[in-house]
Amino acid sequence: MTVSHKLKNALASGSMVRRMFEEGLKLKEIYGDNLIFDYSLGNPDLEPPEEFSEILLDLLQNNKPGAHGYMPNAGIFEVREKVAHYLSRTLGAKVSPEMVIMTVGAAGAMNAALKTIVEPGDLVMVLAPFFMEYVFYADNHGASVQVVQTDSAFRPDIEKIKESLTNKTRAVIINSPNNPTGVIYSKEETAELAEVLRVKSQEFGRPIALISDEPYRKIVYNDVAVPSVFEAYENSVIVTSFSKDLSLAGERIGYLCVNPRMENRDDFVAGASLANRILGFVSAPALMQRAVSRLLDVSVDVSVYKKRVDVLGQALKTIGYELSEPAGSFYLFPKSPIPDDLEFVEILKKELILAVPGTGFSRPGHFRLSLCLDQKKIERSVEAFRSAYEKCGSPINRRS
Repeated sequence: MTVSHKLKNALASGSMVRRMFEEGLKLKEIYGDNLIFDYSLGNPDLEPPEEFSEILLDLLQNNKPGAHGYMPNAGIFEVREKVAHYLSRTLGAKVSPEMVIMTVGAAGAMNAALKTIVEPGDLVMVLAPFFMEYVFYADNHGASVQVVQTDSAFRPDIEKIKESLTNKTRAVIINSPNNPTGVIYSKEETAELAEVLRVKSQEFGRPIALISDEPYRKIVYNDVAVPSVFEAYENSVIVTSFSKDLSLAGERIGYLCVNPRMENRDDFVAGASLANRILGFVSAPALMQRAVSRLLDVSVDVSVYKKRVDVLGQALKTIGYELSEPAGSFYLFPKSPIPDDLEFVEILKKELILAVPGTGFSRPGHFRLSLCLDQKKIERSVEAFRSAYEKCGSPINRRS
């Protein structure tokens, strides 16, 4: 069977995260899992909170008739009611159940949102470094990504964003806490971005949506607050999942929420609900919807990730690596000791360390480490990081 040219191109330029993960599986077969330091995939290794198993058992033992049947595309109303109540408490906006759509993870939510608003030929702005699947999500619906680099500290460059917006820009995607940097955009930065979008929307004669991808919202350190995009900008949408904060990545459960103040809000909700169905998701899994609706105020022990970030971050700095301390997520994004991050990731691989080059996030010269492996293994990997660094030569040669 012939594969389409479009899909062939997608396969050739596919996610470096997944490629490294798959290479890791091969190396583990050769050397054994214990000797491979796999920092590639953001696949949480912490078990879900204890309450999850208890709730799941309760749901299975106390099923009501029809509990596993079809439902509205937007999801079970009682579940959406609980999500809306939770968001109303946490986002500074009065959210109703009608504004919530339960989805097959954040990816399902993002695709439903984009299908609702983009026309073929539109642009979707992303701030680099960014999760590269956004490229495919935009392409799914006939749009192209418009990449705008953040500044040297990975913070939004508001002037650059303003200059880059065109009458073809239909949406701007932000991800805070950010994958791969761990940066959290401040309330002031979010407000500045919102004002730019407000002015440009008026200038172009059609609203530019702000889509906030928030699966790491609860994984924050030192009590840093994640600002509400709903407070900042009326034409905003939140997409998220329970993959990270509840360690339910394999269950593919999340939701989309529309700002109650959105222009033509009801049309957007109707469109996203239809998109949820015709994209093939139909609706989110019923059992998982009911389970997560009882866990909205729960998360894994974030202090475990914080300790890993501190231990490895300090060790890398001591060796000589340059990196910023993340404010959230469970990633580190150091500078490569040599300009070519692809080459350096190969050097790491020879030390049995699997990392993802910054090129894979549209930010060359860096590499991402996902701290989803246990503390002892992280500590054992330090000497391998040191060996890789030393193989890059003198400090003068490293940054030349």
